[in-house]
Amino acid sequence: MLKIAKLTTVVGVLGASLAACESSDLPRAATGAGAGYLVDRATGGDGTVGAAVGAAGGVVCDDVTPQLCN
Repeated sequence: MLKIAKLTTVVGVLGASLAACESSDLPRAATGAGAGYLVDRATGGDGTVGAAVGAAGGVVCDDVTPQLCN
């Protein structure tokens, strides 16, 4: 269980870092979906919920935290 938690943390941080590098909503959504899928699969899910949450997070990132996602 601890191994999964560490992996989830690492993938989440890397995914957030990559998503912040993109300049428009579509690339951020794609990056967020990919990171969310990987985290969901690593924790035993089928990937769809993680991808949906990651995509939504990528789209609204610049609206919620413009200092991080521009």
